[in-house]
Amino acid sequence: MTPFPWKDAIGFGLGVLRLPSREFWAMTPRELAYAIRAVRGEGHEPIGRAALQDLMARFPDNARE
Repeated sequence: MTPFPWKDAIGFGLGVLRLPSREFWAMTPRELAYAIRAVRGEGHEPIGRAALQDLMARFPDNARE
């Protein structure tokens, strides 16, 4: 299990959103997630290795016409 990214969350809340400390710590994780999404947009997970290899096979960089 990946630990919660406190450094990023606190940096975003205090640095990007410029929330006072009291307001940041009063937020629920869901509220913080919605605030991050509102600023950064919908996040997308990177594609996996198998999908990348499939794309590389179908669309090679050195394709000749």
